[in-house]
Amino acid sequence: MDKLENIFDLQEQLNVRIGVDMKDMDDEERAKWILNYVRAMQQELAELTDSVPWKWWANYQAFDKQNAKVEIVDLFHFLISLAQVMGMSAEDIHEAYLEKNQVNHDRQETGYSSKDENDSRHI
Repeated sequence: MDKLENIFDLQEQLNVRIGVDMKDMDDEERAKWILNYVRAMQQELAELTDSVPWKWWANYQAFDKQNAKVEIVDLFHFLISLAQVMGMSAEDIHEAYLEKNQVNHDRQETGYSSKDENDSRHI
């Protein structure tokens, strides 16, 4: 088992323990959990933001590297749960990442001067 598959398995176990069993979700329940996870990720992003001295008007701030790392891991928890709600496995994420990464490189090669939603429809 590779590291990403291990993380996906551990997250599924945690989700089931928390009471979120994704195996029999209907679309309404999936939509609810997508919103739950997106909102949780927004909060984690805010907490990550607060780990860096972003308030240019305040001198009391310090860069909390340790907390920033924790917030990034928290984001992974929710991002993986979000992928799982959508029925995506570690392999699915890997394959989609490779395809989207190629799209992004192709966009850079062409100057990415216009938006084309069709360039990602195959993913």
